[in-house]
Amino acid sequence: MNRDEALKLLKEYNKEQFHIQHAITVEKVMEYFAEIENEDPKYWGIVGLLHDIDFEMYPDEHCVKAVDILKENNYSQEFITSVISHGYGICSDVKPEQKMEKILYAVDELTGLIFAASLMRPSKSTKDMKLKSLKKKFKDKSFAAGCSRDAIRNGAEMLNMELDELLQTTLTAMQEKEDEIFAEIEK
Repeated sequence: MNRDEALKLLKEYNKEQFHIQHAITVEKVMEYFAEIENEDPKYWGIVGLLHDIDFEMYPDEHCVKAVDILKENNYSQEFITSVISHGYGICSDVKPEQKMEKILYAVDELTGLIFAASLMRPSKSTKDMKLKSLKKKFKDKSFAAGCSRDAIRNGAEMLNMELDELLQTTLTAMQEKEDEIFAEIEK
């Protein structure tokens, strides 16, 4: 797998800065979790990078068009299954089965919530965010209402993790990878 080719493919189907930033954020968080799990961070990262490949151009066919796009670009069926499993119950009937898929399912929405919460901080950063502050935003259903709390809770349950552990680990991943994420976006 070639990360540069994956990024080029992402940018072919996504032009909005927000979507590219979200993809890179999920990529870096997936790499962080791969390291914890002693798995291949490059592979997990590329799955995260391409998880929303079709969302911007084909929002009504999200997780459907991804299959065609990824097949046309010679991604394996295993890779494609992992990518589309993140939309389980929303735009896909493919249930996350592998640990990586369950993590992707859980952190997709959670990274969006954490990023939105960071924008409300004076620093505009995750680096000084505490779990207590994140939990407060998580409980406020009107805050970042598009981020599914159910998906986050269900993801934690799939992983047999306490919600606080998932929140903290994802927050830590974003804190540690923040500089890398923003450096990548500015390229």
